[in-house]
Amino acid sequence: MKSLAKSRLRAAAAAAATVALGCTALAAVPTTASAAGGPLAVQYRTGASGATADQSEPWLKVRNTGSASVQLSDVKVRYYFKGDAVGEVYRFACSWAVKGCGNITGTFGTLAKPTATADRYLEIGFTSGAGSLAPGADTGDMQLRFYRANWQTLTQSDDYSFGAGSTAYGDWSKVTAQLGGATVWGTAPEGNDPTDPTDPTDPTDPTDPGEDGPTLFDDFNYSGHSDPQIAAHGWSVRSNAGGPGVPGATWAPDKVTFATQSGNSIMNLETSTAGTGESTKQTEILTQSMKFRNGTYAARVKFNDAPKSGPDGDHLVQTFFTINDLKAPMADDYAEYDFEYLPNGGWGDSGNILYTTSWETYRPDPWEAVNQHTESRQSYAGWHDLVVTIDNNAITYYIDGQLFGTHGAAYLPERGMSINFNQWLIDLAGQTSTTPRAYDQQVDYVLHVKDHVLTPAQVNAKVAAYRAAGTTFQDTVPAG
Repeated sequence: MKSLAKSRLRAAAAAAATVALGCTALAAVPTTASAAGGPLAVQYRTGASGATADQSEPWLKVRNTGSASVQLSDVKVRYYFKGDAVGEVYRFACSWAVKGCGNITGTFGTLAKPTATADRYLEIGFTSGAGSLAPGADTGDMQLRFYRANWQTLTQSDDYSFGAGSTAYGDWSKVTAQLGGATVWGTAPEGNDPTDPTDPTDPTDPTDPGEDGPTLFDDFNYSGHSDPQIAAHGWSVRSNAGGPGVPGATWAPDKVTFATQSGNSIMNLETSTAGTGESTKQTEILTQSMKFRNGTYAARVKFNDAPKSGPDGDHLVQTFFTINDLKAPMADDYAEYDFEYLPNGGWGDSGNILYTTSWETYRPDPWEAVNQHTESRQSYAGWHDLVVTIDNNAITYYIDGQLFGTHGAAYLPERGMSINFNQWLIDLAGQTSTTPRAYDQQVDYVLHVKDHVLTPAQVNAKVAAYRAAGTTFQDTVPAG
């Protein structure tokens, strides 16, 4: 059982704790929501045809029905299902695939408009290693499966995309396929077409008046952690003790540095250890004010899979998040919204994992959490554009311009939050060596636009405009 996304303001909970992943199931009638007959077709069969099963086994093939070659890394396939319980966590696995399981990714998401047969989806993607499909070619067998994290029996007879009689491959319109962000195959449950009107792949006008609102922009153009402009601009470089992370570790301001790369200032957070709590130095920078609530939050962040020096393997967490303080256990005005990348796993899991998590509340002892998360198990080493938007209906996460996850209204914030970046170690179990090692996380900029939902394209345009004007910092967000 895994434990996810512990709050930066609390000590890390026991690794055995399992975070709740919220699901809601509201009645609606599934009808057509997307186009079919495009350049792709998806074939389906089930490897487990019972009404209930230990795991659901959607086996898939993607076929190129067009006249041009298709890069599989541009393809996303969604299988829609109904969660078995509120707070249920699912895990994805690939048993065998012609393209190689290492070239196939599985990410769970939550539907913005739940129906009677679907409130969740499993999105299948492909790495660049999967190659391309020539006209008329298909991926071959992809024997996929997913299961409840607690290994309890799941019910699949009420799942939108499940076909009990589909024991041989055939075209299946109850899964959708996207090519370059546009839906080209299948019918989603009503109101849940992946090509949403606010999808960042849709054409947008970067000068939309929705961009105009009180704004924080920081290009992190500072001389060092002690630059007085950092505090003047509302930031605090953390030095006080406390969680999360390894007991005995310290938060080291001098490990937050700034350097120019290709004419642009970059902030670097370094975390280091020699295998003991006392030798562990972690880093964090956060806004002094908790004045940020609804609107758009964006940052360009470089995650790293390997240390810049020393042996690899530590259970590292690299982050961009917003948060406020927990005033009492299970207080309903707590809020937290995270991007957390674990290059070496942790919390009971191994391998590369990226989590986005929306928190309603928690209790530290005994551990209890109310939150919702989306995850992707693949490498995210390198620079990435991270965007999260919060309006009166949902929390929506984007990575590199693509929708990553949508979380429900139950997790919306009731009061303001700070904006934070940190890098820390969950424990020292991933690498037991006493050889010193150090890891970097880098940040290019941060942007918040109060009470306005921007697409990733609009975020990029706004940042480009600031840089074209030579603006390195602006904060017009009112206090309170």
